[in-house]
Amino acid sequence: QVQLVESGGGLVQAGGSLRLSCAASGSIFSVNAMGWYRQAPGKQRELVATITSGGSTSYADSVKGRFTISRDNAKNTVYLQMNSLKPEDTAVYYCNAEIKRRRWYSWETNWGQGTQVTVSS
Repeated sequence: QVQLVESGGGLVQAGGSLRLSCAASGSIFSVNAMGWYRQAPGKQRELVATITSGGSTSYADSVKGRFTISRDNAKNTVYLQMNSLKPEDTAVYYCNAEIKRRRWYSWETNWGQGTQVTVSS
C-alpha cells in the first residue's frame, strides 16, 4: 500500500510563512504529478498547486507569487512554501500524488490525511 503523510501545518499570523511537507511511502514504483489542495469550512476542495515529475509547476491565481511548490524525487516528497499568508488561506491542506505501485499497474491517485493551516488576522 501507499501512504502520503503531511506535516508542517499550524497557526500563523497574517503575513507569516509556513512550509508544508508530504512524503509518499510504501509500495512505490514511480511517482508522477504531485500537488496540494485545500478545503476551507463550508467550501469545496480546491487546487492550490501542482508539480510534474519533471518539475513543471502550476498555481491557483489566488496563491501565485506567494506560494512555491517543489519536490524531491529521491525522497518522493513534495513541499509547499507559503509566504505572505492571509486569513483566507485558512483551510485543511491535502497533498495528492499519482503513483504507480508496479511497472505494469495503472497510475493511482493517492491523498494524504490533511494538515490544518490557520492564519489569524
